[in-house]
Amino acid sequence: MLTGKLVRVRHARSKLIPQYLDPADRGWLGVAEQLLFAYRDSPGRTRGEIAAELEDVVGQGPRSLVHQGLAELLEDRCEFEVTADHPPEELRDAAFRAAVAHRQKVGAAFDRAAVLAEVAGPLSLTPEQIEQSLFADLKDERRVLSFDDCTPEFLLNRYNVALAQAVLVRSTAMECRVWGETPARFRQLFRAVKFHRLICTIRESSGNSYTLTLDGPLSLFSATNKYGSQLAQFLPTLLHCKAYDLRAEVRWGTDRKEKQFALSSTDGLRSHVADFGTYTPPEVRMFADSFGAKDRGWVLHEEPHPVVLPDGVWVPDFRLVHTASGKEVYVELYGYWRRGDVETLHKRLAKHLPGKFVLCVGEQMRTDEADTAAFGAGVYRYKRTPLPDEVAKLATTVSGLG
Repeated sequence: MLTGKLVRVRHARSKLIPQYLDPADRGWLGVAEQLLFAYRDSPGRTRGEIAAELEDVVGQGPRSLVHQGLAELLEDRCEFEVTADHPPEELRDAAFRAAVAHRQKVGAAFDRAAVLAEVAGPLSLTPEQIEQSLFADLKDERRVLSFDDCTPEFLLNRYNVALAQAVLVRSTAMECRVWGETPARFRQLFRAVKFHRLICTIRESSGNSYTLTLDGPLSLFSATNKYGSQLAQFLPTLLHCKAYDLRAEVRWGTDRKEKQFALSSTDGLRSHVADFGTYTPPEVRMFADSFGAKDRGWVLHEEPHPVVLPDGVWVPDFRLVHTASGKEVYVELYGYWRRGDVETLHKRLAKHLPGKFVLCVGEQMRTDEADTAAFGAGVYRYKRTPLPDEVAKLATTVSGLG
């Protein structure tokens, strides 16, 4: 995702139109190839050395924003490390103390080499090692451990997605409609919403389509940075769909004026992430495994079909079936949440699916600042991870079996 100063958009009345690149443009392909050459040789070099080499290619000023953006995306593909023979902060402390003591010697001229030698001796290091390690933890002194290579075409497509992501992190609300997909693809999309713990309402529409209404980061009281990052990471999954359109309300500029942003499958953005299909979030996987490891009187079924309610679609994570009675209870591990969202969903389910649901809400995923939040039956609040025994116990209670 591009940082704020590198985002290129033009304004058409109240609309924001990102300045996407043509991935087939020979000129931009040449620029991408030049930048890639520098980063392919980057392992072992410092961030500062690479930046100095790219000064002529990247340049300065508004016209260089694309070059800077591409370079930033390549830097994100690097893994950096601090290369030092001794913790740099300890070396600096020792060197500064030695320098002060040296200067306090009356009539003695300052000798930098002597100070470094004085510090190096007790640590069994050479002055050269002290010199190399003294500031090794500073950003520009960190060395590239590895670089995840890519093609120029991939880089230009990645730039376009990063541009759209940078706009969406300034959104207050987002609605996207997806149609004509297979059930598996819809399921993947819904799971991505859950994986990124987004606040979302899903409605089934005509013509084999679903409409997803998601809260934007700027609509929340807190956790906006984390939530904004999660929302941006959801976009590449949407791009795997064949047919979609997206509308977002955005607060733009220093005065945060209201703007609209639109994106559709006709814009040609390509996802840069692998199509994981039925990938399951680790915490959901862990809960399923631990639940199934012990006989709790309930059998857990993964990936149940979305439950169609009169006022929308609910996508639970699991379906529990009581082994003795055959009764069913659906379970959702809630993501980021506000008191009002859980209350609203609880009312819907209590009205349309009474005695057949359990909502698990984690305190660490809460985004509002209210001190209290009391919910009705069927809501299980946990600190860090949901406990299978507690969920089974609550399922027994809400279903009237115990």
